[in-house]
Amino acid sequence: MTPFKLEQSPVLYFADFVLYPAAIIIGAGVLLWQGAGPVWALLLAAALGFLSWSLIEYGLHRFVLHGLQPFKRWHEEHHQRPFALIGTSTLVSLSMLGLLVLWPLSAILGRWIGLSATLGVGAGYLLYVLVHHATHHWKAAPGSWMHARKRDHALHHRPGAHGWYGVTTSFWDRVFLTDRNR
Repeated sequence: MTPFKLEQSPVLYFADFVLYPAAIIIGAGVLLWQGAGPVWALLLAAALGFLSWSLIEYGLHRFVLHGLQPFKRWHEEHHQRPFALIGTSTLVSLSMLGLLVLWPLSAILGRWIGLSATLGVGAGYLLYVLVHHATHHWKAAPGSWMHARKRDHALHHRPGAHGWYGVTTSFWDRVFLTDRNR
């Protein structure tokens, strides 16, 4: 059982569902325990981090997973086998969150605001993991938000489709006009 395989064991695949909530709770606990700053500033940073996730998600999906090798080849495997437990390992995603979000934001904004914003981004990533899994494995009530997510993601998975890169929202697809087939 290696955390760096494309297709993962159920234990490793579902680790995000346990470890991300734990990390978010522990991080929030550290902020509260440390008296890290005005609560309004920490909540604002977390909210902005959470909201920024949707643009990060869109950009990664469109430009990295559909544009750069070897990520493109790996992502194509997911398109070929949408029910397989294929995904980024928790070890890799947490490392990238620390390296690409926590470290620079802490250097720029200070450790507590940086941590708070990173917890928001991490919560956005957790939402993405849950929604992406649900789009492939769960039923959704017609007319519901999840039903719209499943529909758009199914359009994204059609052979030859270019677009519908947002998983948690179609907002950026509408902004960048990738919510239609070209």
